[in-house]
Amino acid sequence: MDLPSPLALENLIERHPRGNRVPVIFTSPHSGRDYSAAFIAQARLDPQSLRRSEDSFVDELFAAAPECGAVLLAARFPRAFCDVNRERWELDPAMFEGALPAFVNRASPRVEAGLGTIPRVVASDTPIYRQRLPFAEAETRIATCWAPFHDRLAALIAQTRADFGACLLVDCHSMPHASLLGLGRVDIVLGDAHGTTCAGAVTARIEAALQALGFVVRRNTPYAGGFITRHYGRPQDGVHAVQIELARRLYMDEASLTPSAGFPRLQQAITRLIALLAAEAPGLMAI
Repeated sequence: MDLPSPLALENLIERHPRGNRVPVIFTSPHSGRDYSAAFIAQARLDPQSLRRSEDSFVDELFAAAPECGAVLLAARFPRAFCDVNRERWELDPAMFEGALPAFVNRASPRVEAGLGTIPRVVASDTPIYRQRLPFAEAETRIATCWAPFHDRLAALIAQTRADFGACLLVDCHSMPHASLLGLGRVDIVLGDAHGTTCAGAVTARIEAALQALGFVVRRNTPYAGGFITRHYGRPQDGVHAVQIELARRLYMDEASLTPSAGFPRLQQAITRLIALLAAEAPGLMAI
């Protein structure tokens, strides 16, 4: 395997425990907010509009992970630039000059929605680019963003399994208000691909802990888990993966993309959840 370049590693945030380590990894793949001048020049949207796809501040909400013994891996680059919660090559042919190579997945539901590995639209279904991109642009982004993220995550999971015999991966996201219309009050959605990516006891414990903190929790609707959860979650092999989606209204103003008065309360609650998982995950995964 080729080692990622120093530039590629600079595209990631990787924070390790300061003390005793636990077999838990937190990822925040969509909270990156480093918008390069070159990307902004390619876009027909202003920087504020590009940020609509962000899971803004999720990395900050889970910032206590290292203090509790867990690893936190986050992307610095924005989701609108490269989405690591997709397959390596989910690309929309309408975005690119010329024909795409045969290995590209052109027809996934994510591609059809404009939300492939290189997204065509932001969350509001507004096209991002002024003109078509060369395929070399996708190759560069995947080499410097997608591949280093997954190389590091795979290595962290492998090391955790080697050291502890099992690993819990918590993939952290946020939900816009529009995605929850018609569902009544929903604060948090846990996704384990309908019980296939994580042992039931682990998902149930996370759900119970969040409910005890006062949140209304749903499972798998409307988010059952993306590529990260489904690709790495193999409970039969000791790797348990669960996706956690936080309603943005709990902690931010979606119009201005700024933290709200609810941010400290949610951050404190998430810190309590992290501490609980650090203490209980080894036993839960052994059941």
